[in-house]
Amino acid sequence: MALSTDIRIGVAGAAVVGVAFGMARYAYGLTLPGIRAELGLSELVLGLIASATFVGYLGGLLLAGPLAARRGSRAPTTVGGACGALGALIVTVAQSPWLLAVGAVLAGGAGGWVWAPYSDIVTRTVATHRRPRALAVITTGTSGGLVALGGLGVFAALGSWRLVWAGIAVAAVLAAVVNLRLVPRTTPPAPRESGGDAPSLARTLLVPAGYSVVYFAAIVIYFTYAADLVDRGDLPAGAVPALYAAIGVTGMLGVATGAAAQRLGTGRVAALCLTLVAVALALLGLAGGSVAATAVSACVFGVGYMAGSAVLAVWTAELVPDRAGAAFTACLVVGAVSSVAAPAVAGAVIPGLGLETVLVVTGAVALFSGGALLLRRRAPGRATGPQ
Repeated sequence: MALSTDIRIGVAGAAVVGVAFGMARYAYGLTLPGIRAELGLSELVLGLIASATFVGYLGGLLLAGPLAARRGSRAPTTVGGACGALGALIVTVAQSPWLLAVGAVLAGGAGGWVWAPYSDIVTRTVATHRRPRALAVITTGTSGGLVALGGLGVFAALGSWRLVWAGIAVAAVLAAVVNLRLVPRTTPPAPRESGGDAPSLARTLLVPAGYSVVYFAAIVIYFTYAADLVDRGDLPAGAVPALYAAIGVTGMLGVATGAAAQRLGTGRVAALCLTLVAVALALLGLAGGSVAATAVSACVFGVGYMAGSAVLAVWTAELVPDRAGAAFTACLVVGAVSSVAAPAVAGAVIPGLGLETVLVVTGAVALFSGGALLLRRRAPGRATGPQ
């Protein structure tokens, strides 16, 4: 029996996004303890490399649009798959911080190439009433990637961190093949007259863009340093991969984000996601040495992280349905800048403040921002009714 268009695109998109985000983008944090031990890098250098991975992500975001305009929206997803595979392969064999940085930047850039184009693919090929579900399924593919990353993390615990990156390279190739088989080729969109369109788009996206700044900074801090904090404690050897697997498993609940946004409003769902991420950061910072607290932190973070990503895709598609990809990209670019700055700042202040304090402070900022968003009398993005 032939699969429907929304299922084909959902499966392929979930596979590609799962590898690019759930694996390639966050593997650096998982393998950070092994990288530090083998290559002997300082906290500042490690933080700068983490920031550089998001420079690659930002570059992918900025280049995906022009490529889609010339070759169609599927083309950037193919390039992203190639970046993920090549970057992971380079990290696997890296013997110097410079080669490590090059590979990590390429792998980190994969997410920038692949995510936003799926918004255009969905809006152009999937029926309107099925779009929120399709977008949520694609985004939640990251959960599957995190579960797989947690499984690969066992190799890092028992053998070498390089095996994690080798596995990611293989997964990226497989996902790219699935994408080419299932996602239809789309024609480039008709050119648009710019005029006063950019200021209007900026005003429309002001609130979701502000959400992106806080949300992406918070999740990047969690992913960059959670494994490191857990590894420093007295927890079992398998605690780090279990952390990532738990995030992925609970993140599967993000599939329901589309339905939740239609019922509660995207603004409220976004505020709830920031609150969950804040709780997860606080738990890790205050009681990271406790098995129970770490487990709860991972589970809470998984829901907040995946729903938080999915709601942004749904939010921008609701606000600007005729330019869903451009709107989503704009918010992701803002979030990418925040993602670049956050690890560098954290790496600079950790020696003085301590990692636990940085996690708690980041959580406090996320909590305050979620409260501010929740208290807004009306939040843009809900189709009907006040939020």
